[in-house]
Amino acid sequence: MKNFCLGTLLLLSVAGLQGCYKKYLPSDKDAFDLSSQFTTTTYQPFLGRTTLFADNFTDINSSRPLSFRMLNIRTYDGGPAPELQKPFPVQVWTEPYTGLETSLAAIEAKRKIEEHPVFEIRDHSGEFIMWQSANSNIVRPQPDSGYVFDVEVSNKGGRKIIEGLRLLPYREQEYAPNKADIITGNVVDEALRPGSVSGMIGDSTESAIYSSDVEVTFHKVSNTGSSLTFRFLDADNQLIDPAKFNLTKWATLIHGFNMKQTSTYVKYDVAYPIPLVQRRTAYTNIDGTSAHLDFGYERIGFGGQRQVANMQFDFAIYTKGDWEIIFAFKKETPKFSND
Repeated sequence: MKNFCLGTLLLLSVAGLQGCYKKYLPSDKDAFDLSSQFTTTTYQPFLGRTTLFADNFTDINSSRPLSFRMLNIRTYDGGPAPELQKPFPVQVWTEPYTGLETSLAAIEAKRKIEEHPVFEIRDHSGEFIMWQSANSNIVRPQPDSGYVFDVEVSNKGGRKIIEGLRLLPYREQEYAPNKADIITGNVVDEALRPGSVSGMIGDSTESAIYSSDVEVTFHKVSNTGSSLTFRFLDADNQLIDPAKFNLTKWATLIHGFNMKQTSTYVKYDVAYPIPLVQRRTAYTNIDGTSAHLDFGYERIGFGGQRQVANMQFDFAIYTKGDWEIIFAFKKETPKFSND
C-alpha cells in the first residue's frame, strides 16, 4: 500500500513539473522577416485586359502563408480613388482552359462572372491583378500620374506596411500588335505587317512579295457578337477567294467553331479574348501570348517544280465583338496559278 501511494505521488509530481515547464516553454510562432519586400513597386498594366503580376514579392525568411491587404488607395495627388475599390463584374475561370475544348459552350462552362475591384491583390500570394472589365475606362491612364497605395503584409509572427506603391496604367488597346501611341492613343497609320512572308511572287512581274508589301488591319464590326472573320484583298482592292490559300488548315487555324468559308471570307464563332489565357496551345505562338496564323498555298512553277508560299501573323484581341482582320496585298497580287 505504501509503494502504491509513493508511486502515485511520484507520477503526480512529475506531471505537475511537466505542466510547469510547459508553461514557460516558447510557443510555436511564425517567423516574420521585416526585410520582406515587393520586387516591383510600379505597376503599368494596359486597361481593358486581364493582367497578372506574379512572382513580385520576396518573403526572405518569413513563414508562409502570409496575408496581404491593400490600404490607402489614392490618386497621386492624395485624392480618393473609388474607381479602384468598387467591385465590378469580371469574368473568372473556374476550370483550366486547355485549348482542347470542342465548342463555345465548353469554354463558357469553365468561366463565370464575379464581382471584383478592377485592381486587386491576392490575399496570400501578394500577386496583383488588373481585371478586364467594361468599367476599366473609368480608371485614369497615363499621362495621368495614376495612383499610390500601401500594402499590409502579415502573419502570426509580425506585420509591416509597405508604402508608396504605384499604379500607372496604360490606356486600353483592343488588339495587338497596335500602332497607337500607348500614352496619347493617337494613331498615324493603322496598317500592320505580317510577321513573315516567304515564297510568294507577284502575278504580273513574278518578283518576290515581302512582308512590307502586305498591310494588315483590324476592324470591329459590332460590339455585340463574338466572331472573327478573315478577308484578303488583291492589288486592285478586290477580294481574293480564301480557297486559293490551299495549304491553309482552315479547320484548325484558330480556336474557333462553326466555320463558314465563302469565296470572299472565312468566319468563325470565337470566345474572347484571343488567346483566352496565356498558355501555349495548338493555336498560339511559343509563349502563348498571341494567336498564331499560318496561311499557305502551293503552285506548280516553271519546269514542273512545286513552289510553296507562306504568310504568318501573330495577334491578340482583348475585347469581345464581331471582328475582321484584312490582309491587303498593296504592291502586287500573289500568283496562285500554275505555270
